[in-house]
Amino acid sequence: MDRSLTEGKPYVVILKFMIPLFVGNLFQQLYNMVDTIIVGKFVGANALAAVGSTGTIMFLVLGIANGMATGFTVLTSQKYGAGMYEETRATVSNGILLAAIVIAALTALSLTFMDSILTIMNTPEDIYEDAYSYISVICIGITALVFYNLFSSFLRAVGNSRVPLISLIFSALVNIVLDIVFIVKFHMGVAGAAWATDISQGLAAVMCLLYIIWKVPCLTPSRSMWRFNREYTKKQLYIGVPMALQFGITASGTMIMQSAINIYGSVAVAGFTAACKVQNLLTQGMMAIGATATSYTGQNFGKGDINRVEHGIRDSMKIMTVYSVIAAFIAYFALPYIMRLFFSSDVDLTDLMPWAKTYIIECIIAYIPLSAINIFRNAMQGCGYGMTAMSLGIVEFLTRFAAAAVSMRIGSYALAVGSDPLAWLTAGVTSAILFSVVIKDIRKRI
Repeated sequence: MDRSLTEGKPYVVILKFMIPLFVGNLFQQLYNMVDTIIVGKFVGANALAAVGSTGTIMFLVLGIANGMATGFTVLTSQKYGAGMYEETRATVSNGILLAAIVIAALTALSLTFMDSILTIMNTPEDIYEDAYSYISVICIGITALVFYNLFSSFLRAVGNSRVPLISLIFSALVNIVLDIVFIVKFHMGVAGAAWATDISQGLAAVMCLLYIIWKVPCLTPSRSMWRFNREYTKKQLYIGVPMALQFGITASGTMIMQSAINIYGSVAVAGFTAACKVQNLLTQGMMAIGATATSYTGQNFGKGDINRVEHGIRDSMKIMTVYSVIAAFIAYFALPYIMRLFFSSDVDLTDLMPWAKTYIIECIIAYIPLSAINIFRNAMQGCGYGMTAMSLGIVEFLTRFAAAAVSMRIGSYALAVGSDPLAWLTAGVTSAILFSVVIKDIRKRI
């Protein structure tokens, strides 16, 4: 069922749209945690460190692809909000054709240069082979991962956040079963975890596609629409390319940060990896509000209701301020208990906990700025200001690069993992300033 986000009290509309996204994101992170738990318990701490050491590479490759795909759906949201349903369908076919080209290019490039990337990132020798095996299989499955993101983004563009949730829950359950089968029964190691991810995401993509075909006619293109439309291609690339570059720039900064952490060895990487899983789980509210902001502002911008855009963004910040405080308390007090899930009983957690706790404590201080980044950046993208939003990625990259470079020079692990919260603080303040400039520019144009 599609839903208009242009009517009703903004905070009510935002919460109704956001909650299914949040639950879906939690399920996605939970089954990612299950991947890590099963790998840690049945393959070993080094295998867990190997999977964790590739996290930033995954963020780079999939972030570029998914950023591009999500950007292609912003125009869909705007056309739908304006009530232009024939044009809405045409943007879908054009977006799918563009995504196919992006997938082919990224798959080829990632598989070609993966060995060099792992070497440049100072990947420890004792986890190198597992790291290469895991990330290579993930890259083989880029098609499945991107098309799930694309189809779910099309559904969210017309106000439907429930079907992506249902498909993601199904995918999570399948992933867990396949993890057990591939890793525990067939002893496929970290490659088994990667294949489980690829297959389960592919099934989620198929579920979303079938629902669109059967139930959402405004997203189902006619045969005559399956060709490139010059106008839509230009607009979708204008939004999608900056979003992809933004993810790429941000991911490059996190890769530099990971390189600085890898210097401290596989024990530090294992502790940091486990802490990252906890961190990723608790920050899914920020990710969900960001996706909500894109669809909300896209529809209301398409309708021309800028007052409602501003009202919704203010309500979003209030919601996420409360969420950030709660998440910070949970992260601090629950970390020691959650850490025990990742490792077998013969692993001494006292060696791992200091590495994990340092990262978590530094991050929770910057949860509110992280919320601001996701809200303001996605709101600007929803209004078509992709290049302006991309500049936030540059701010994050420069901050992470500076912090990681100094940390490697002075030998400070605290500063290395502090690259994340420092980047959120600087980009959070910048995002608020840029959004106020964007709103003034929109009002002048209107």
